[in-house]
Amino acid sequence: MFCWETLGPAFHVDVTVTRSTYLSIAVDHVHSFMETLFPDGCGLFQQDNAPCHKAEMVQFEVLSPPPNSPDLNPIQHLWDVLDKQVPSMKTPPHNLQDLKNLLRTSWSQIPQHTFRDLVESMPRQD
Repeated sequence: MFCWETLGPAFHVDVTVTRSTYLSIAVDHVHSFMETLFPDGCGLFQQDNAPCHKAEMVQFEVLSPPPNSPDLNPIQHLWDVLDKQVPSMKTPPHNLQDLKNLLRTSWSQIPQHTFRDLVESMPRQD
């Protein structure tokens, strides 16, 4: 996850994301990220309408347009940035743990202007 101010934490999920898994992720990572950056509760969380994201037990105020459009789902653009970084590495990952580490490091090195430009490109929600 990310917002104009910063990138959120990068972590690997080793299981299929079910409603209860997503609830755990929301409690452990999303809620604290949103609370830290938007202590007044004014932040909106955008998700991609996957069934686990729509679970009644996981409730965030979300953007009203359908978020399954690539133009309205800016995280897809950040996944593309990571996808391009892996093959360009001098030393490619040799195993899954190397890949996880590489992706985590690459995530933290995404330039600020990259995610800020994505936020700025979103249509205004008035």
